Amino acid sequence: MATTIIRKPASFRLRADLLEGLKKNAARENRTLNNYVESVLLDIVYHEPNNVTKAAIEEVMSGKNPQQTYSDIDEMFNDILNEEE
Repeated sequence: MATTIIRKPASFRLRADLLEGLKKNAARENRTLNNYVESVLLDIVYHEPNNVTKAAIEEVMSGKNPQQTYSDIDEMFNDILNEEE
């Protein structure tokens, strides 16, 4: 059974630099501007984060270690790896 996707024309006012960036990204992927923008919007609207991302979001929202800052990436990874043990 084939399904038909109904498309409706829409008009948006965008910043000139944003529009140029979208055009460059579309050209880089050899896609039309319309196709590129539609796929970006679909990803934003329908993207469901995986369980690891959901857990990270919950951790941040809970306020765990609100004052924790890191001076370098190694310090951060050591903290993360030690936390999992």
